[in-house]
Amino acid sequence: MSHDARGGKPPIIVAAGIVIEAGRVLVSRRKKGTHLEAHWEFPGGKVEPGETPQRALQRELMEELGIECEVLAPMEVTFFSYPSKDVLLLFFEAARTARSAEPRALDADEVRWVGVDELDGLQFPPADLPVLERVRAELRRRAALA
Repeated sequence: MSHDARGGKPPIIVAAGIVIEAGRVLVSRRKKGTHLEAHWEFPGGKVEPGETPQRALQRELMEELGIECEVLAPMEVTFFSYPSKDVLLLFFEAARTARSAEPRALDADEVRWVGVDELDGLQFPPADLPVLERVRAELRRRAALA
């Protein structure tokens, strides 16, 4: 397997969670001073060496938002090349456990539950754009069943 001209570095693997409750999806805003600051995203983070993507997602959701989640099925896999790095994003559907706290911004600028119509007004990183259509479709599907 070859890598591009970024010093031969492999892509950064990121696990992100799509948490849907009551017709809304959980999003968080990146903190000032971080890569893509002030962009909204589906919460998650880097997979550390020796960690599965599912375990990384559980850890990141606890660290960033203080919530306990069960990681369910993969929803989307996206590769994106930023000018300074390549990222492989693994988006999983996730569900808060019965004993989970309400989400709060522990390592994020802000956290919100948003409906399908509110997603259009938020600025997401380019790497998240492919999964946005899947999330919109899932929110609409669930609304039609309700």
